[in-house]
Amino acid sequence: MTTIFFDHWREAPEDAWRWPNFSPAEIACRGTGKLLVNEPALDKLQALRDRLGKPLIVRSAYRSPEHNRAVGGATRSKHMDGAAFDIAMANHDPVAFEAAAREVGFLGFGFYPRSGFIHVDLGPARQWGERFPVRATAFAAETPPAREALAESRTLKGGGAAGVATLGAAGVEVAQSVLAETQSAILPLVPYLDTLRWVFILVALGGIAVTIYARLDDWKRGRR
Repeated sequence: MTTIFFDHWREAPEDAWRWPNFSPAEIACRGTGKLLVNEPALDKLQALRDRLGKPLIVRSAYRSPEHNRAVGGATRSKHMDGAAFDIAMANHDPVAFEAAAREVGFLGFGFYPRSGFIHVDLGPARQWGERFPVRATAFAAETPPAREALAESRTLKGGGAAGVATLGAAGVEVAQSVLAETQSAILPLVPYLDTLRWVFILVALGGIAVTIYARLDDWKRGRR
């Protein structure tokens, strides 16, 4: 096992730190700032982060012996070896997290649903605590699979039509006022511009109506 100890996490050289999604401060002892770098454990933690594809919120990693005693940790806690991590489940499905952690090589598991985290360590293989209750609904996916493509969204199209038409109406009104004040030779066009402005306004109202209908329809279909 390759381990390196630092009296404070600030002493860890940046050029030797090879776990891109974690910092020395995250892995260091919360009570003393001391840091024990357990390379095999950190390799598995990074592999778990890569497999899940989303951040891991580290509640506790290395603990100095004095801090471990202060928080009531086990006398032979793996945290004191830098080989254990307590990970918050705020942004994870506990079932998927446990499966991924086992796949990357973690062997020890402690479940703390009331505190909202899972303990993982390098072993020996064991587990304790009651697993998290099964969610009533599946954990929200990063990108809902049923979401319409933006280019095909009725809401986007309706809103876009309303926006273009509104700009068109405003542009026509500006052009109308300019023409009315300048070129007398073009004055016969002014009444037609007034009609065109109303056409744009009607298109804008139609676009707004389409947008409202699309949103209501999406709500009924569960595409909130």
